[in-house]
Amino acid sequence: MRVAGIDCGTNSIRLLIADVIEDEDGDVRLLDIAREMRIVRLGQGVDATGNLAPEALERTFAAVDEYAALIGAHGAQHVRFVATSATRDAGNRAEFMVGVRDRLGVEPEVIEGSEEAELSFAGAVSVRPPADGEDILVVDLGGGSTEFVVGNAQGVRGAISINMGCVRYSERFLTDDPPTAEQVAAAEAEANHQLDTVFAALPIQDVDRVVGVAGTITTVTAHVLDLHSYQPEAIDGSELPVGVIEAAASEFLSFSRRRREQLPYMHPGRVDVIAAGSLIYRTILLRVAEATGNRVRTAVASEHDILDGIALGLAGH
Repeated sequence: MRVAGIDCGTNSIRLLIADVIEDEDGDVRLLDIAREMRIVRLGQGVDATGNLAPEALERTFAAVDEYAALIGAHGAQHVRFVATSATRDAGNRAEFMVGVRDRLGVEPEVIEGSEEAELSFAGAVSVRPPADGEDILVVDLGGGSTEFVVGNAQGVRGAISINMGCVRYSERFLTDDPPTAEQVAAAEAEANHQLDTVFAALPIQDVDRVVGVAGTITTVTAHVLDLHSYQPEAIDGSELPVGVIEAAASEFLSFSRRRREQLPYMHPGRVDVIAAGSLIYRTILLRVAEATGNRVRTAVASEHDILDGIALGLAGH
């Protein structure tokens, strides 16, 4: 069976077309046919205005047109379109929903943060399942929100989504180029305040391993690995010490926009939000290390995320 999943977030819209393969033992896996990403910044200004901007809708609809053509060309039998943080927050989301439905022929779903978190966990562990007795924290750091899921081989133990993301924090806090020490301090203080809610809701102290997904985390990994281009195969599964990630975040915060633009692995659509994203990620990891008594001192980057979770969910059709 061939399926197509679309993840429409605050910063990017991504497509996965895959064949669902069932092994002899009944395990289901995905065979990628196409993976595409477009940075459309759907969440442009939503934090301030509460609405999706006309130019953001135009960019997103252009990407949906491209994806509809690819889905038709590859003959996907089942399609699911999932929209997350920016659309959840938008007062004019009905306009967005109608535009997607007209172009794609399926009903778009605006999912709650809890479902977004569970789909991210399913995708992240689909290729690296937890070992027996191991608790994993999956962190999905997006443009408008970040999802946290603690789970193990038996499934999800707890999940939460908070309004903390690289686009939201860039627009709200890091407005100078490069950001000032005062702006960085304000962003860190708010991140820690938000994380108090997360750490009160989830058993972070039990976590044995952190898996980070989405563009901020994979770009930070590319920076640490000093890649000459964005190479998913080199990034996927890379395990880095928290201290190294902290240093990479500090570099992004000190770089000017022009300096970030020159990095060979940096997508143009991430140039202005990577500093905020990496600040959020290092704050999360430092808090996890503290909560686990420094038992967790590394984090793994995964190229498998909510998009894989969406596609795997279609396997039941």
